[in-house]
Amino acid sequence: MDKTFTKTELAQYDGQDGRKKYVAIDGVVYDLTGFKAWASNNHHGNHPGQDLSEQIMKSPHKKNVLSKLTIVGKLA
Repeated sequence: MDKTFTKTELAQYDGQDGRKKYVAIDGVVYDLTGFKAWASNNHHGNHPGQDLSEQIMKSPHKKNVLSKLTIVGKLA
């Protein structure tokens, strides 16, 4: 986890115009690019480029899905 993202920097990774899709969960930034559930840039009303720490706890899978994702950094 060498890269540290601010919320403003994280917001740039929104999957639009070919950009990668990143989200933060509990201070860790994950890459969602290529993850099927996020193919449309909208997963149950959530969007890449955001801190979804609270939202993931409301999902049916909770944090179990995080082990399938690549860690790209941390959120400042």
